Amino acid sequence: MRKIFPFLAAALLLLPACSAKPEEAPHDTISGTIWLQTPETSSTEYPEENPPASEEPPLDAPIEVSGSEIPEEIPAPEDEGTVSSGTEDVPKGEELPVSGKISEEVRAVWISYLEMQELLTGRNEAEFRVNIAEAFDHIEALGLNTVFAQVRPFGDALYSSDYFPWSYIVTGSEGQDPGFDPLQVMIEEARNRGLRIDAWVNPYRVRAVEAEKPLSAENIAVQWADNGTGDAIRYNGGLYLNPGSENARQLIVNGVREILEKYEVDGIQFDDYFYPTQAMDFDQQSYESYRAAGGELSQDAWRRENVNILIREVYQTVKSVNEDLLFGVSPQGNNDNNYHNQFIDVAKWLANEGYVDYICPQIYFGFQNEIAPFKSTVESWNRMIKVDSIRLYVGLAPYKIGRSDEWAGAGREEWLEETDLLARMVAFSREQSHYGGFALYRYASLFMPDSEVAAAVEQELEALKESLK
Repeated sequence: MRKIFPFLAAALLLLPACSAKPEEAPHDTISGTIWLQTPETSSTEYPEENPPASEEPPLDAPIEVSGSEIPEEIPAPEDEGTVSSGTEDVPKGEELPVSGKISEEVRAVWISYLEMQELLTGRNEAEFRVNIAEAFDHIEALGLNTVFAQVRPFGDALYSSDYFPWSYIVTGSEGQDPGFDPLQVMIEEARNRGLRIDAWVNPYRVRAVEAEKPLSAENIAVQWADNGTGDAIRYNGGLYLNPGSENARQLIVNGVREILEKYEVDGIQFDDYFYPTQAMDFDQQSYESYRAAGGELSQDAWRRENVNILIREVYQTVKSVNEDLLFGVSPQGNNDNNYHNQFIDVAKWLANEGYVDYICPQIYFGFQNEIAPFKSTVESWNRMIKVDSIRLYVGLAPYKIGRSDEWAGAGREEWLEETDLLARMVAFSREQSHYGGFALYRYASLFMPDSEVAAAVEQELEALKESLK
């Protein structure tokens, strides 16, 4: 995840059908702030679903995939452009298919490294256990049942790892052993309350600003960047694993396997941070090597296939450990940004088996948002799913409660004036044929709100809790 709001990271949405540059508006996501563009006409549906990835030329010289065979893929059916409630596929009253063994609505909350800095940094085991137990008590009392806990925010670990150094989020210094295992403590306290817990991983980012926090000399990304192998890339002051590197991909896969084999988590989640930039010089050397080996894809398409390979391999790894464990991704709610800026082909994942068990788009928009109305955005994501077993978890934005949504057009005051937005969003989402649950970003917005919005948050939570009974 990129530096989380209030820091801005502008990412321009590409709309090739538009003859003139539309107006732009920033939008907060898990990873940071991106920019939305206002459609030129009110008839433009948002988000526009990506073209079938299978229309791109085949990857003639792919980076070899280890593990089980890649599943045969089908093209994502083209959308007819009609607005649908998304409930046609399942007759009223019939039980929806479920992904994995989850037979109830997933009611999740994200706990990010920002909360961990409050709850964990510099604490001993007893202090952290008290803090996380209190947090989980709040979560349980609201009626939630799942925690997405960030355990690898910066190419590091909030757990004992053979692949990644201890995170500075634990002790304040990367590589320093705290003498206890925060992830194990979280698992124990979650189980004591009947909560599910998924390990939330940022796959590629090591530092958005390398100089911000010192890196351990044992950090493999530092060693790779220093020795010039191309497996890790220094770019614009940051440090990232190279998505085009087989070694980097194997490191990420090994890290996932390690978590699942050592800890009794319920699954793995990746967030919305993949390629850190649209600039093609970021990985130009790797792309030129790919072309020299006979590859024919454009650099954009090659980048997407690099991520596709990682997602397939992680999915295969998760299922090889335990078929009941789940793997999902939480991309931005604007799928054009995903496709053009993050270089991820979500439509392909949702049209083929072997990629994800669920998708959790960050639909951080109100009902009255002029650029991306909540209802049509949810419906569009639901229609994108072509595999019956894939569930839709709807990411919601309690961090906006009590605040003016400056870029929502006529709906800018919606989060200030309404008191039951979250409950109504959950109610509408439940109508979708692939619905499996919702997730709230993030814990602090719900249970540690700023004083000026605390009363508004309390009203929203009262309404939400009533809808969860």
